[in-house]
Amino acid sequence: MAFSMPAFAQDISELKTGEKYEIKDDDYTNKDVDMADKMRENGKIYVVVGVITIIFIGITAYAISIDRKLSKIEKEVFKEKVNS
Repeated sequence: MAFSMPAFAQDISELKTGEKYEIKDDDYTNKDVDMADKMRENGKIYVVVGVITIIFIGITAYAISIDRKLSKIEKEVFKEKVNS
């Protein structure tokens, strides 16, 4: 998220019911990503990237496994059709 949650929550809590939140020019030019910066400082971003990589590899391996099994079944069914 491109904004600080405590500051955003404080700004929202100051609003009255039905009142709109004012969007300022600074909101459009804000390039800070506080959460990513903190995770990078603590080294946790590498854990997140590692977990996502492991999940991706697992899903890919599962898809390849299912494809091989399906191909084997398709060949068996095709052979049975040809032999009948």
